[in-house]
Amino acid sequence: MKAAIRQRALELGFDDCRFTTAAAPANAGQFQNWLAANQHGEMAWLERTAPRRIDPQKVLPGAKSIIVVAASCAAKTPNSEFRTPNSGLVARYARFADYHHVLGKRLKELTTTVNRLGDDGTRSLWYVDTGPLLERDFAQRAGLGFIGKHANLISRQFANWILLGEILTTLELEPDAPEKNRCGKCVRCLTACPTRAITAPFQLDARKCISYLTIELNGPIPVELRPAIGNRIFGCDDCLAVCPWNRFAREGKLMKASARPDLAAPDLIELLQLDEAGFKSRFAGTPILRTKRRGLLRNVCVALGNTGDQSALPALQKAAGDSEPLIAEHARWAMEQINDARFRRA
Repeated sequence: MKAAIRQRALELGFDDCRFTTAAAPANAGQFQNWLAANQHGEMAWLERTAPRRIDPQKVLPGAKSIIVVAASCAAKTPNSEFRTPNSGLVARYARFADYHHVLGKRLKELTTTVNRLGDDGTRSLWYVDTGPLLERDFAQRAGLGFIGKHANLISRQFANWILLGEILTTLELEPDAPEKNRCGKCVRCLTACPTRAITAPFQLDARKCISYLTIELNGPIPVELRPAIGNRIFGCDDCLAVCPWNRFAREGKLMKASARPDLAAPDLIELLQLDEAGFKSRFAGTPILRTKRRGLLRNVCVALGNTGDQSALPALQKAAGDSEPLIAEHARWAMEQINDARFRRA
């Protein structure tokens, strides 16, 4: 039965498929301590769904197994080939059509296969980063990869560039062997973090993480953290990109077909001039849509302020009068940064 499910997963385009039990995740206590320390920031849903995240039985009563699938978002083209003075930087996973939809469509089909292989009473639920599951715990326990010191999953086949999906099912399937941690003494991810959000091995303060600041945070980005954001406008890959395991990364089949090359190095000044309709049209069907116009243009203003390019001043001046206060405030900050840099050079 496992072989049939794995074969169907590969046919649907997933790069890997592994199995584990529906027992509670090993890091449940660490997760609860992390929440108690408020290191999840404004991500209130994590606290709200915590009881279910640490007990799969509260998600699907009678669950016996968890099927974990992976899709690689590794790319052959290095980031350095894309850089220009006024270009923004988008996290690698977001340079594709929204993975929630790409993986979700196939995972739904795989769930149908799982239910068909079981008896009439088989029940299954599928998730793509949307359900109350500590998915990295289950992925490690299923042998798909190991949680690195940056708190992300690392696969020996696809390195740091993997997207996960899960099927929680009442069907009992033999679990695969878990993966062991293979970080060794390496601490490159800790030293690479621009904001020191990785406070210790395996410990992340999301409130300082650039991915959180540019995606999850709804309000102003703390002034003291803005310079460290550089030209990143959606997410950050720094801790992932320095990992030595990346030399083994392979491109995946599923995400490659959904690539959006136009998101590799978007022009910041062009983005700053997007109105609501333009924003929705430009980013329809991509993860970037979730930041909304106000969030993305907030990030764009910070990035332009960090580049110090005076050619951005006219666009920033216009943005400083935007009807959205969040954009206007960050535009004014960016102009001050550029003018201060010009004064220092004089």
